[in-house]
Amino acid sequence: MNKTLVFENIKVSIDSIRSHLLRSILTILIIAFGIMALVGILTATDSIKFFLTTNFSMMGSNTFTIRNRSLNVHIGNHQNKQRRFEPITLDQAWEFKERFSFPAYTSVYTYATGIATVKFESNKTNPNTRVIGVDENYIITSGDEIANGRNFTPDEINFGSSVAIIGPEIAKSIFKNKEDPVGRIISIGSGKYRVVGVLKEKGSSMGFSGDRSCFVPLNNVRVYFPRPNMSYNISVMVNNQEQMEAGVGEATGLLRSIRQVPVGLDESFEITKSDEIAKMLIDNIRYVTIAATFIGLITLMGAAIGLMNIMLVSVTERTREIGIRKAIGATKRLIRNQFLVEAIVIGQLGGALGIVLGILIGNVISLAIGSAFIIPWMWIILGVVVCFAVAMISGIYPSQKAANLDPIESLRYE
Repeated sequence: MNKTLVFENIKVSIDSIRSHLLRSILTILIIAFGIMALVGILTATDSIKFFLTTNFSMMGSNTFTIRNRSLNVHIGNHQNKQRRFEPITLDQAWEFKERFSFPAYTSVYTYATGIATVKFESNKTNPNTRVIGVDENYIITSGDEIANGRNFTPDEINFGSSVAIIGPEIAKSIFKNKEDPVGRIISIGSGKYRVVGVLKEKGSSMGFSGDRSCFVPLNNVRVYFPRPNMSYNISVMVNNQEQMEAGVGEATGLLRSIRQVPVGLDESFEITKSDEIAKMLIDNIRYVTIAATFIGLITLMGAAIGLMNIMLVSVTERTREIGIRKAIGATKRLIRNQFLVEAIVIGQLGGALGIVLGILIGNVISLAIGSAFIIPWMWIILGVVVCFAVAMISGIYPSQKAANLDPIESLRYE
């Protein structure tokens, strides 16, 4: 089929679509909804994967954390069994930090509370501020940056000084007159603290904002936020990513020695790499992807049946037209291609609409969780291919039926 015939068939197809506009629009919408479900949910899962990879790996792929418990990830009906061990004491954590000679930054921290209220004069935050007791290396290993002010000094950590580094969201909430937060006295819970630094803004995502955190010296938490059996976490950022496994191995051996774990027994602590969290969650998202694909394919099966139906009706209604075309010299191949191109045009119109709607819906979810705007080129190509396949499957039988019509009987058709 040369280019002239292709364009002529496309023109005839568009004229046919216009002459049966309502029926064509309904068929296009059926295809569009199927592609929208497929592309939309797959775009959303891509944005979630991007968010998880970016946020959980922001500390760097060369960072790992040591805790007294494993991660508790609960998605749908699937929940991993969390393991808990004896708390890692402050003495054990400090000893690890002093003895860990591997080329890396090591920090010790603990969660004080997640429901603190921060006040400055008459302004205060909601009781949803996360307070973390940290040492001087935590800013480095956590991937945070200080936008204004300075980090804690070793003396402030050792003496448990009443100083704090606050997140930008807190600064905006309590310093409404745009005062310089550094040097101001604020209240965190029942304690008074002098602000020495403000963190760089990271943004909010999936209902959680890292900008709503307050860092205070580790020993200060023991005084103002005491609780029984407090456990401390250790974060390690190796200098070279290629030495990650070696660093994990050395850290495991050292902490086993400090916690006096007998030879032959499993570790009494959990080591988690920064990118393992993202991998774990992304692994669970694959079920959403499978479900989205299944829903989209079911809808597209309905679209294929609808498209085949409209093409059969079109063949019946245009029987005299087919007879006239054959009478003036149109071949079976030409008639077949004409109806096949018409099915492809309807399929691609529905696919284009579905792809646009799918990208918009997927990125609405992306923006809601704080991820980036995603253009899923792979899913766009898949949508075009799927629509082409649906059109071919739906159009082959009607076009073959049209091509095989007897020209004499077609001319007699009323």
